[in-house]
Order: sequence, then structure tokens, then C-alpha cells
Amino acid sequence: MDNQEIAKILNEISIYLDMDAVPFKPRAYEKVAETVSELSEEVKDIYTKGGLKALEAIPGVGASIAEKVEELLKTGHSRYYDGLRKKTPIRLGDFQGIEGLGSKTLKTLYEKLGIRGLRDLEKAIASGRIRNLKGFGVKSEENILKGIEFLKKSGGRFILGLAMPKIREIESRFRAIKGVEKAVAAGSVRRRKETIGDADILVIIKENQPASAKATAGKIMDYFVNMPEVARVFARGETKSAVKLKNGLDVDVRVVPAESYGAALNYFTGSKEHNIALREIAIKKGWKLNEYGLFKSDKRQAIRDKFIAGRTEEELYEKLGLQYIEPELREMTGEIEASIVGKLPNLVGYDDLKGDLQIQTNWTDGANSIEEMARAAMERGLEYIAITDHTKRLTITNGLDEKRIKKQWQEIDEVNRKLKVKGLKFKVLKGTECDILKDGTMDLPDSILSKCEIAGASVHSVFNLSRKDQTERIKRAMSNPNVDIIFHPTGRILNKREPYDVDVEELVRHAKKTKTVLEINASDRADLKDEYIRKCVGQGVKMSIDSDAHSIFHFEWLEYGIAQARRGWVERGDIINAWPLEKMLKFLKD
Repeated sequence: MDNQEIAKILNEISIYLDMDAVPFKPRAYEKVAETVSELSEEVKDIYTKGGLKALEAIPGVGASIAEKVEELLKTGHSRYYDGLRKKTPIRLGDFQGIEGLGSKTLKTLYEKLGIRGLRDLEKAIASGRIRNLKGFGVKSEENILKGIEFLKKSGGRFILGLAMPKIREIESRFRAIKGVEKAVAAGSVRRRKETIGDADILVIIKENQPASAKATAGKIMDYFVNMPEVARVFARGETKSAVKLKNGLDVDVRVVPAESYGAALNYFTGSKEHNIALREIAIKKGWKLNEYGLFKSDKRQAIRDKFIAGRTEEELYEKLGLQYIEPELREMTGEIEASIVGKLPNLVGYDDLKGDLQIQTNWTDGANSIEEMARAAMERGLEYIAITDHTKRLTITNGLDEKRIKKQWQEIDEVNRKLKVKGLKFKVLKGTECDILKDGTMDLPDSILSKCEIAGASVHSVFNLSRKDQTERIKRAMSNPNVDIIFHPTGRILNKREPYDVDVEELVRHAKKTKTVLEINASDRADLKDEYIRKCVGQGVKMSIDSDAHSIFHFEWLEYGIAQARRGWVERGDIINAWPLEKMLKFLKD
């Protein structure tokens, strides 16, 4: 079993336990599931090296959970999990991503209406049976139906940040095969789309190797179709094979010749519209562009066209008279025109961030202490972080009131003192993720917000306001002279929740007016969207890229926030936490 399979079972155990109102255990299993899904090392490898004790060293894993994980690794099953499923035979995977269907709701639907899966649920809605249940009604039925429609619309797509670890692992395995020079994922993965439908991996065989290229290609294909995570083999060819992984992701692998690597990488990266535009430019020059290269017809050689370029992407764009276009920009949103005149943006780099301005700790719903988060951030190369735990209105997270946030500040001072004594040039900033109430006022008084070094504000409730009211609500928060940043401005969660109805263009205009920063949330929210980020760039509105970390493992998400920013044509100067600490603090509202 890989980490994602183990995490899925642990998470479902937490849901089954929550159905029975078992105290404490559901959250424990849920947190371990999150941790396991985010580990950079496979649990099976951890167990092989250190046995049960090594499993217990994973954050949150006690003796009982470790034994269940050990059983999963040894047998592929868990008697405990199987017993819970037998007692309440609900297909939990059917309902994943449908907002509003929590554990208690699912249990009620099962006990009252016998609903076990999605098809049962749709039939119950069609017959009007759900609205007649105590505690439900027509509105509940409508909300569930909207959730089903959203699930179907986003179904089959994988959040980039969740899919990348497995894709990178496969790339790495290919590179370890003797005779392989390169292995890289193309397609929407390389363009860093926020969600992907599949993965295309290109493999290049080393030139002038002793073994024949054909034999090496065969070795690659044999390895690929026999990987342990493969659930189904669609095709196995000499240079191309296709499979479905156990997590549902379709993966294709192609072996391409070294001389065509750049052309093939460009072709399979896309987007389709971008490729068409490049081919049209080639045609106007009397050339031909395809996945094998850029060619010029040679009348003296009637059999074969003359190869012009294709070994690298850079030479391909250069021959076409274009400035090199980064993969994240290849969506036909003006990149060709900008490339022709040499005015493409100098995109923010994947190593440009100096800080992270949204961090949750174990003061609320985070898994780690302030010091642990600071040390994890340092390991990633950051120079500062802001601790922005939730506020009192979010009781489910044990949000901070005025008294507790002052106590937290004392701990932040102590952590900073310890770091300074050890000679570490790192700063932990005092901040908040303050709830924006329904009328646009803040969940903490200005006397507290004014003392925060980073005051973030966000919407966590009342998503169903009208477009006008939701917009005015957030604008009022922006107008507060103590609010620096609006976190996840549209409230969406990929594959789970649609954004609330809000006029983003008006928010961008008001952010410009009030000098408010808008966040690019790097977690599974991917909020702002790239098209809105582009509007911020156009208006000169500054942004931050934040992990929204609730664990030391979540700093890895920053990469995907940077990818989102790059697709929005963002340069380093547009991102305040790509700046040195003093410059960043000086920019914020007084």
C-alpha cells in the first residue's frame, strides 16, 4: 500500500468513528491521515527500516494506530476498518467532496433511507424523500444536489499538489533505469494547472550507450506496466504505454529520441491552442512543426524534410523568432504576442519567496507548535513567517479571543528570543487570520488588530449572501486601516466547494484604493484563480503567496502557489513576501 491508500483508510476510519460519536479518536485518525498523505517518504519504507517503533515516530501515530498501519502494510487489510464498514456499509468514497454531507448526515441518510452510495442518494432526491426527513427540508435537498453537480463537474480531475508527489516518484524511478537520460512530465502537469486530468511522461534514452535503444525502451515499458501502483494496463507498446494507477490517475509514458526531445516536450506540454499558434507561425515561414521537430522542405531530398530544430525547446522558440515562453504561460492569453515583441514577464521564481504570511499552529487547528513551524520554515529556506491562527468565532478550531492571542504573542517573543540566542536570522511575526463577520466588521477589536504585525482577514461563514452584499462585506474589511491582507478572497476549495458569489474586479479595484494585499492561497484552495491574479497585476495590486500551513509538511504547498502566480503573469515585485522583511513590513498599512 502507498501513502495515499493508507491515508484514505485512516480518514474513513475517522468518519465511521465520528458517526458513532466516539470522543477524541475521530480527530486523531483524521490528523494522522493528513500527515501520512503529506509524507515525502513512503510509510512502507519507514516500516521496513524501523518497524513498529518507526511508525510510532510519525507525528500523531500512537501504538494503536501504528498496529493498524502495520496490518495494512503486511496484509493489505485492516480487521478494525473492515468491522466498521460492515457495521455501517456506506461507500464513503462516493460522497467525498460533496459539501454538507458530514458523518452524522450520512449516518442519518443510511439509517432512515438506506442510502449507501451516490446512486441511492440521487434516487432519494429525485423522489423527494430527503426533504421529508426531520432536520432536513427543501433547502437541504437543494444544497446536496448542488454538491452532487459540483462533484460530477470536477470529477476525474486531481489537485496538482496532491498528484505531484506520485508523479515525481515515477519520474525518479525512470531516471534510475540504466540507459535513461531524462524523464519529465509534460501536459497540464508541466503547465502547472491547478487540477489535472492525467499525466504524460516523456523519457529520453542516453545516446551512444552500449545497449540498444530498442532494448532500453522495452525495459522501460516492462517496468512501467508492472509498477505496484498500477491498477489497469490500457496499452503496452514498444515506445508508448498507458496505465491507470490505483488512485485513479491515468498515466502515459513515451520514449522519444534525443534529437526530438524539445519538440516532443513542447508538443505534449501544450496547450493545444498554443501549439496551433506555433504551427501557424512555422507554416508562414514555409516550415513544418510537429512532435518530431521543426522541418524545412528540401526539394533536393524528396524523401525527407530538413531538420531545423527540436533538440531543445529554447532553440525551437528561437528559430520561430520568439522569446522563450515558460510552460505556465502557454494558454493563449497573449503570450505569443508578448513573445514576438520581447515583453513577456520575468516570472516570480520557485525559490523567490522569503516568507510565508499565513501559518496555523496548535494554538488552534494546526498540528505543530510555533517553534516547530518556524524551524520547518527555516529548513525550506524562508526568512520569516507570520503566525495567523483563527479567531474566536471559529469555535470548531478553538479560535483565539483577545486574551489568548496576547498569550500567544508572549510565546512568539520567546521563540524569537531563542532563535536570536542561537544566532539564527529568522523572524516569527505576530499575526491573525481574523474572521470577517456577516456585516464586514472584524472578529477581533481594532485594539488587537493594530498591534498585529500581519493582520489577515477572511470569510469562513455565510457564503450565500448576494453578490452585492458579499462584495460590500469584504470591501468593508479592506477599508479597515488595520487589515493588511485578505486571505483566500473567493472562498473556493478545489474539487470541494465553489467560490462564493463576489465581484472580484470590484475587490481588486478596492484593494488598490485601500492598499490591501490579496492572497494567493497555495493549499487546495488555489485562491486566487490565475485570471484574477492577472487582474491584480494589471491594476498594480500587490499579493502574497501563502501556504495556509496547518502542519510542518505544508510548506511544500508554496510551490503550487508560486505556480498559480506564474500562470497569472506575476513578477517578484508583485509579491510582498518575496521581499526582504523590512521592505515587506514597511509596505503594509500603518
